[in-house]
Amino acid sequence: MNRRSILKTAGLALAGSAFLPFNSLAKSNAVTPIVENKELTPATVSSKRKLGASLEVSSIGLGVQNMSRTYQTTIPSRPEMHNIIRTAFDKGVTLFDAAEAYGPFEVERILGEGVAPFRDKIVIETKFGWNINQETGARLPGLNSRPEHIKIVVEGMLKRLRTDRIDLLYQHRVDPQVPIEDVVGAIQDLIKEGKVLHYGLSEPGSQTVRRAHAIHPVTAIQNEYSLLWRGPEKEIIPLCEELGIGFVPWSPLGVGFLTGAIDAQTRFAQGDIRGNETRFSPENLPHNLKLGDLLKNWSEQKHATPGQISLAWLLAQKPWIVPIPGTTQMAHMLENIGADEIKFTSAELKEFNNQLDAIQIQGERLPAFVQAFSDVEAPLKKKP
Repeated sequence: MNRRSILKTAGLALAGSAFLPFNSLAKSNAVTPIVENKELTPATVSSKRKLGASLEVSSIGLGVQNMSRTYQTTIPSRPEMHNIIRTAFDKGVTLFDAAEAYGPFEVERILGEGVAPFRDKIVIETKFGWNINQETGARLPGLNSRPEHIKIVVEGMLKRLRTDRIDLLYQHRVDPQVPIEDVVGAIQDLIKEGKVLHYGLSEPGSQTVRRAHAIHPVTAIQNEYSLLWRGPEKEIIPLCEELGIGFVPWSPLGVGFLTGAIDAQTRFAQGDIRGNETRFSPENLPHNLKLGDLLKNWSEQKHATPGQISLAWLLAQKPWIVPIPGTTQMAHMLENIGADEIKFTSAELKEFNNQLDAIQIQGERLPAFVQAFSDVEAPLKKKP
């Protein structure tokens, strides 16, 4: 089973990402061979982890973002997407991640169809918050977390997901126009009605997390986090530890970089968001590939793939971290969940981290217009 042996397009399915959705996605000019050729025995996810106080899930989840339309603009086979979802469940995966913005709407439909035979045995997490017309699916400017809108969105989610409750509902991005107290108030109403069981925040400002948690316990925070982007280590992960909140990394494989699917000659066509990420610029990419060399060395040492080493490192950080790598290919899903079997000894982890700390990633993780939606603090609620 080879991991992404050739990067045929720059629209590689972003691994469980929570990027602002795009309508126009372009193909890449790159063709990048990978040296990894190991045959892998299909694994299972045998271990469980707890998000927040009580939500138990598999240690590795599945992001289904691109199952309706990949970043290559291709339409995956719907039966095959169902097959991947159901095989993931058969292999022990119990956390499945979606969002109304993915499609929009269509990914939730695919997930609902796929998990119908075992709905009561899994955890579905999905997200609201983008300004999307609930009748047409048209993406309107900005965000929308007005309480009345949240409740309408959830009704649509329940229908698309073919369920009577959402196990974990995230605010996809903090709305700078709506106090978090109003957002949590609407979610509390939904919890009382049994339509939502737990809630979380994605890419939030730390003070907004504290304010939300003071009203009703936050179960999980979802942020980008990987060997390529370690920003949450500064504030968000310590905050999660302090408050007892779980952490769900999106893009845990660094938009394909950590699997070895990008090399120094990779270039991105117009319209591919990674072409606007300076960490992948022609100037910075050769330097950042030192991280790829580190992963290659450790994958040989641990008899694993670079992607598995990347996921195993995340799992080793905290017992309440649950990555959600996404894919539209069966082989990649099976490889990803195999990371559950890769363990670091204390000495190995120390050695790995020492080597990792010697590599300083150059460039920004997101273009400025996308980054502007992260680390936002909700406005204070005005006193009556």
